Amino acid sequence: MARRRTNFETSLHDNMESYYYYIDRLTELSISMFEWENLPDTVDERFLEMTLFTNGCAVYFNDEVLGNLALPVAINGQWNVYKVPIRRRAYSVNGYQNGDLTIDNSVMIYNNMIRTNSVRGVRMFARRLWDLDRSIDVNARAQKTPVLLQGTEQQRLTLLNAYKELDGNSPVIMADKDFDLRNSAITCITTEAPYVADKLYQLKTQIWNEALTYLGISNLNIQKKERLVADEVVRSMGGTIASRYSRLEMRRKAAEQINEMFGTEIEVNYREDYREADDEVMFSGETGTGEEHDMAIDLRTK
Repeated sequence: MARRRTNFETSLHDNMESYYYYIDRLTELSISMFEWENLPDTVDERFLEMTLFTNGCAVYFNDEVLGNLALPVAINGQWNVYKVPIRRRAYSVNGYQNGDLTIDNSVMIYNNMIRTNSVRGVRMFARRLWDLDRSIDVNARAQKTPVLLQGTEQQRLTLLNAYKELDGNSPVIMADKDFDLRNSAITCITTEAPYVADKLYQLKTQIWNEALTYLGISNLNIQKKERLVADEVVRSMGGTIASRYSRLEMRRKAAEQINEMFGTEIEVNYREDYREADDEVMFSGETGTGEEHDMAIDLRTK
């Protein structure tokens, strides 16, 4: 018979499940942001993006047998004046290695302009999000069972059974006919936990939107009860669009170098996350002057 989990083990399991949920969601969003066009059949777009997300860089080269490849890279040797590695070694999980790559027969692809990965930022946001998620669960649960049961050691089983009835949403808790509430040694202390789950959820939404902004994904990172004016919407999108430039430009620069070296016609663009009409986002909004009219705002990175 399997051993039952302790409360600590259950809590730890729920914590890890919540953490990996956000890791998976943010990772999936991050690696699906860019669309590579005209890649050779031998280059896996998903693997390339996953490598950039995890390692911060990859190397594109031509293998005489396998064709063009884009794989993880280990830096060998010296740097040039622009801190680009002169010698590179490509490798893969199946044991494949190519240590004969140089600046003359391969192209480095970087994840962003500071040549770092994205997984570090995603892990930071995931930690903050799971912590708030679990805090919301605890606070919401405290509204369901805001009590502390106190009794003797001999009454432990009685207390546990009473709590199980309460935890199981039982509408009625049965007691023995000889049980005297007035003279019982069992006491109930109300913890009166304040309900703050709504505020925690609002904070979680703001952190989630901050994560989307970090990834360059459109979101409305403004919390207010009144109607948003068009100026506020436009300004709130500035950080999102700016976050796209670093990663997109490094991929485009690598594509240009690859096309020049290997005669390909590779292009890379940011996947659109809005339904567009004539390349613009249309919405009706109120301007800062109080006038309301339709506005067309181009949110794409060209």
